Amino acid sequence: MKLFTRRDQAEAQAETAAEATPAQTVSAFLTAFGSLDVEAALSVVDDSARVDIHPTGLREGGPADLRAFLTETATAFPDLLVTVKNLIETGSVVTAELKVEGTQAAGYLGAINQEKHLDVDQAWRFTVSGDRITGVDAYWCQNQLYRRLAVKRLDQISLV
Repeated sequence: MKLFTRRDQAEAQAETAAEATPAQTVSAFLTAFGSLDVEAALSVVDDSARVDIHPTGLREGGPADLRAFLTETATAFPDLLVTVKNLIETGSVVTAELKVEGTQAAGYLGAINQEKHLDVDQAWRFTVSGDRITGVDAYWCQNQLYRRLAVKRLDQISLV
């Protein structure tokens, strides 16, 4: 039988605190993204992460694709607000229900800048290993996004 001293307990607590839960890792990513800090968001993404951003057609991309998407979003919406409605942790998978909103200030996903306000509900599913995000799947209604940005036709992106 081993007796623990206060020092042993303090060390154990420090080790536990140093190990982030999957939800904490995802929360750090989303907080950085909402602050327009793409580098900080990507600091918790593994170099071999698989990225699928379904509405954009991106399948089996990597961190470079995620960087491009986050950068385009941050550039197009300098007043970006990412509101996390719900964060559900199921083992190593974390599902985030979000609202992404802001006023368009640059072209975005093929839609020219008309200074329209965007607010779109989204669901992102993250796979986390240790304290690194190893998979990202993002979902939202692309038709809703285009309607908010006043795009009339999807086959020929134009103004309403």
